[in-house]
Amino acid sequence: MGEVEFEGVPERWTALLPSYADMAFALGGGQTLGIQNHARFGTEVYDELPGIEFDEDEVTELTEGGVDTELFYEMDADAHFIDPHILTHWYDWDRDDVDQVRTDVGPFFGNFIRRHSDEWHDYRYYDLYEALELMAEVFQARDRYDALVDLHETMLGTIDERLPPDDQRPTAMLVYPAESGNEFYPFRFDDGGISTKQWRDLGLTDALATTDVGHYRYGDRSTVDLETLLEIDPEVLLVRNHGGDSESEFREAVVEPLRDDPAASKVQAVKDDAVYSAGYLDQGPIINFYHTERAATDIYPDAFDDATLFDRERVAEIVTGEF
Repeated sequence: MGEVEFEGVPERWTALLPSYADMAFALGGGQTLGIQNHARFGTEVYDELPGIEFDEDEVTELTEGGVDTELFYEMDADAHFIDPHILTHWYDWDRDDVDQVRTDVGPFFGNFIRRHSDEWHDYRYYDLYEALELMAEVFQARDRYDALVDLHETMLGTIDERLPPDDQRPTAMLVYPAESGNEFYPFRFDDGGISTKQWRDLGLTDALATTDVGHYRYGDRSTVDLETLLEIDPEVLLVRNHGGDSESEFREAVVEPLRDDPAASKVQAVKDDAVYSAGYLDQGPIINFYHTERAATDIYPDAFDDATLFDRERVAEIVTGEF
């Protein structure tokens, strides 16, 4: 982006990906004007924060029929927390569209950090808290940022104390269901993106690490089938795209079909009932707190069955600035 200047703290802003929407919300910036896909934004986690409200009905769906530049004029945001390369690579924008919205409406400020495998992304990546620190500069919310860092470090400390030894941690495979229903897009933990942060923090052994199966990236929609899943044979299977499902909905949509399939039913994770929802692709600090806690209790029930890894009331106080 180069240097980006703001006349003041943005009062009206939009994200495209939920990661930046969650970052800004956590920093007391209020809620986003728009989002890429409501179904992939884990706003249900905000319901558990005492005194915190989020109105999904006030958020514009930006990707129906593509991302129309006219929506950006209608939203009239002070800032766009969006990597403009996403708009030019995923949607029907060109550089002139980006420049015109920047000039006529407001600046862009963002970096696609969900994953680190896309060839078009040939510039610096940031981890979650590096990006959050830059967002804190925009919102002049250093105190909130520092409080979130303290809460995050406390959570990681608790995890380190309770994790079993390396040789007692299961091999796990992270996938996203493909359109066919019997194939999956594979994701590696070592990709470095924010979407796999909780698995790295929990010290999981990636079942793909000893294979030649690559990480999903834009432009390469290679999949693994059920036979390949059986060959890899992970002890834990983590399935994305069901972040908002209840446990019964997830079992009906994912677990039961795997059990009923002749090949998939032989996979160790399926036999051991160790197939879990992997949550959402995008996460800011609040969603990550929930994702990490849920993953810990799912995968290491003996170590974390009684654990509350973060203080909901403290998160709410940070969001409201009353801490």
